Amino acid sequence: MAAIHNVADGQQNPAAYDFRSDTVTTPTPSMLNSIMAIPTHGDDVFSEDPTTNALESFIANLTGKPAACFVLSGTMGNQLAVRAHLTQPPHSIVLDSRSHIFNYEAGGAAVLSQAQMLPVTPANGVHLTLEEVRANLVDSDDIHYAPTRLVCLENSLDGAIFPLPEIVRISDFVRKRGVKLHLDGARLWNVVAAGGGSLQEICEPFDSVSLCFSKGLGAPMGSILVGSDAFIKRVRHFRKMIGGGTRQCGVVTAPARTAVEEVFLGGKLARTHELAKRLEGVWAGYGGKLRVPCDTNMVWLDPDSVGVDPNEIEAEAKKAGLRWGFERVVIHHQICDDAITRLEGVFKQLVENARARGGVQSQRGRPAPGRYSRPDDDD
Repeated sequence: MAAIHNVADGQQNPAAYDFRSDTVTTPTPSMLNSIMAIPTHGDDVFSEDPTTNALESFIANLTGKPAACFVLSGTMGNQLAVRAHLTQPPHSIVLDSRSHIFNYEAGGAAVLSQAQMLPVTPANGVHLTLEEVRANLVDSDDIHYAPTRLVCLENSLDGAIFPLPEIVRISDFVRKRGVKLHLDGARLWNVVAAGGGSLQEICEPFDSVSLCFSKGLGAPMGSILVGSDAFIKRVRHFRKMIGGGTRQCGVVTAPARTAVEEVFLGGKLARTHELAKRLEGVWAGYGGKLRVPCDTNMVWLDPDSVGVDPNEIEAEAKKAGLRWGFERVVIHHQICDDAITRLEGVFKQLVENARARGGVQSQRGRPAPGRYSRPDDDD
């Protein structure tokens, strides 16, 4: 069968000028060709799809965990992990107030696991500490409280790396209390590429880890959960319950494996971090500060630090032929050098606009909406 060509080729790829997220990438020709090369298909509900089984074994080996289970999305992976770890309510989960599980999974822990979430805002603005976990973990049989049965960490979070020594401290503490520890490692690939520890070193302290194939790696879809054999057995049960069991899903898991081999093991993430650092430097040259440290592939600008009006970001980016809408800049492996140069020009224009106003944000724009606000009808 003919190979697939020119799917994500250089500047023909719209993702090359898109800084909104690392989920906007286009599947590479090799990812699509991996689908065409599948020799045999099987039913994954019965664990009989060779391509999917091979991916799960491959990732389990990479992470140093006994078993793995492919899931359709990062949200599904996190929610299955929460459900598999928790048994009979009442129970609670300690997690970062900025985390994906708390903010962006439609209240799944409350609905699917009947769990109370205990969000904690880290005082250092970057990551939770053992002291904060200890202070918020409910380790009591008082009938007024929901005992904490699970702690969830995220690495990276907003692109910032969670230091491995602190993870180990938290892990040692919760294990002594019989509390499970889950990692939302959607972008863990970036953490490893940035020197935050090896994949096995980071995964070892956790009872379960979810990793995403589409964020950063550029696969069309999918995530994976790793953990003990008993844990993954429960995950498969709940995956079936919520409609996540798929049949001949090698057409999805083949490009996922290619993404790991091509982008992560192939070393392509390092360039995204270098470009992020370059943009951080350009922003700093104008006196700009960041909201979050630039450890990996994200640059979180602080518009207030130079009087930039956030309402102007999308319009100025559009003039430059870029897709970028707010202070988070995400670099993915298909961003081209021309896009970086254009974005540097946008930075300059935004700062010049601010200086023309005397360094004060424009009053022409509407106030920024609340975090969970519905857009106005005329947006």
